[in-house]
Amino acid sequence: MVKLAEAAVSGGGMTSPAEELEALGEEIAGLAAQLNVVTYRLLCGCASSTRARGGAGGFRSCAHWLSWRTGLDLGAAREKVRVARALAGLPALARELERGALSYAKVRALTRVATPANEAELLLLRSTGRRRR
Repeated sequence: MVKLAEAAVSGGGMTSPAEELEALGEEIAGLAAQLNVVTYRLLCGCASSTRARGGAGGFRSCAHWLSWRTGLDLGAAREKVRVARALAGLPALARELERGALSYAKVRALTRVATPANEAELLLLRSTGRRRR
C-alpha cells in the first residue's frame, strides 16, 4: 500500500479512486503471481528432499518432517508432499505454477484428476478467474 500512496504522490497529480483501485488490483495480482512462483520452488524443494532422504529420514513421513521444519499443519504438509510428487509427472501443470499463471489451489485440485494423458486438455478447460478485457 505504500507503493500505491507513493505512486499517487509521484504521479504529478491527483489520481481518481478508480485509478487507485485499479493500481491496487494490479499490485495484488502481481503479488499473488509471485506467491505462486515461490510455492513452486517450495514444492520442488519438497520433491528434492523426499528423493534425497529416500523417505522420511527418521520421521514418520516426509509430511511430518515438512510440518516440523516449516510449521505447516500436518494436513497441509501432506498435501504439499502429494502435489510435489504429482507435479513430477505433470510437467505442463508444473510450468504453469512455476510462471505464476496458476495458483497452488488450482494446481492442487488439478493434480487430483490430471494424468499425463489429460493434462493438456485440463489446462485448456481451466478457468483463470481473471476478467477478460
